[in-house]
Amino acid sequence: MLFNSTLFIVFLLVFLGIYTFVARTRDQKLIAITVGSCIFYAGWDYRFVPLLLGTAVLDFFLAHEMEKQRENRVARKRLLVLSIVLNLGVLFFFKYTNFFLDSAYGLMDLFGMTRPTGFLEIALPVGISFYTFQSMSYTVDVYRGTLRARERPLEFLAGVSFFPHLVAGPIIRASVLLPQFEAFAPLPWAAYRRGVMLIAIGLFNKAIADMLGVVVDEMYAGQGPPTLLAAWTGTLAFAGQLYGDFCGYTDIAIGVALLLGFEIPPNFDLPYLSTSPIEVWTRWHISLSTWLRDYVYLPQMKRDFLAKRKPRPYRALFITIILAGLWHGASWTFVAWGLVQGTILNANHWLFKRYPKLKRTIVSGWPKLLAIGITFYLWLLGGIMFRAPSFGRTLEVAKGMHLGNGLGAPTYSNLLTFGLVVLGLVTGHFVSWLSNRSTSFQTSKVFWPALFLFTTFAMCFGGVSSSFVYFAF
Repeated sequence: MLFNSTLFIVFLLVFLGIYTFVARTRDQKLIAITVGSCIFYAGWDYRFVPLLLGTAVLDFFLAHEMEKQRENRVARKRLLVLSIVLNLGVLFFFKYTNFFLDSAYGLMDLFGMTRPTGFLEIALPVGISFYTFQSMSYTVDVYRGTLRARERPLEFLAGVSFFPHLVAGPIIRASVLLPQFEAFAPLPWAAYRRGVMLIAIGLFNKAIADMLGVVVDEMYAGQGPPTLLAAWTGTLAFAGQLYGDFCGYTDIAIGVALLLGFEIPPNFDLPYLSTSPIEVWTRWHISLSTWLRDYVYLPQMKRDFLAKRKPRPYRALFITIILAGLWHGASWTFVAWGLVQGTILNANHWLFKRYPKLKRTIVSGWPKLLAIGITFYLWLLGGIMFRAPSFGRTLEVAKGMHLGNGLGAPTYSNLLTFGLVVLGLVTGHFVSWLSNRSTSFQTSKVFWPALFLFTTFAMCFGGVSSSFVYFAF
């Protein structure tokens, strides 16, 4: 059930009616959220609804048992390990089994071995990476003592299955949603107004992403290195598509949550205006980068401290980013993407540490513009690996960007396509700035007419029920 489909609009209107006028008590509203979220998820594949609920129920009771064993650190640690093993085991089975089987079969072919008969093809439950991380972080927080385990499962089930962020994030931690589900404090009118705005802007950005996606698909479906102009056009188009698609989805998710009376933290903050690769990851997919920081990077640093070893931040960051690459997809290109990103980030940290004045220099003027350009260029290179179906196509597109396969005929059509791609990329960031930074827009007279234009544009030019890129993760 896609956010940009008629079916979802009908679902949302019916759900809002039931949630507002039928469900009167807090428990009734929590039940409505849980049941409605299961119906929403069943729209993708009803077979995986038990997996979603089972994940939540498992972690709820493991955390509850941890709370009872509060003075027994060994027992609590065993329960935590059980939660991590089961959660990651399920995620590994559904997301990576096909990947490792393909890799093993490739090695067998390389050495002339006979493949076993039959092939195990495992379907990937939509959103499994998101809700697994969210549910598992609850048990980790309870183990650490930063969050108390809840006595009632209803709030936790509603939080994990909460349909606005269920299939493509953001990754919302229990410490953010549980207090809201327990309090049900009404939001001011401005919050609901902002919710409508975010939905309209999210649909608008999604429409831009769909249009840019046509250019991207055309380039990556080609054979051989693209021309210089085509390579840059397609690479810039993918940057715009990825941003518009994912930021558009999360804007809609945050907007829908606001209509229901709940606040979800922002997940993007104009990432393509970052002045360093380090800064990119404080602005892009914020919920994932902070999750990896708190549950992967910092525990490695803490382990070194407790073992009285010299901290190894470069190693810890490298491992974290490689895992981020694997989280995004079961492919060697994502592993390579993680290796490259880890190298870039560690080099960035080394430069700032070796030349501390450099960080202070890029805060304004032409040094800042130059830093933004270099950072964006490095992001574009990473985007090639992120999108390309194989290493071979990655190298072909990169070759086209830098060496060119000839300039190609710089026809009016090609130049127009390039200009429209750049316009789409800039426009996506501009409307995001309107929603996040420009408070005057939200109180101006053009607010409602602008939202009407955004929605009309999305209906006219967006791909009808076009899937979101991050559903693959």
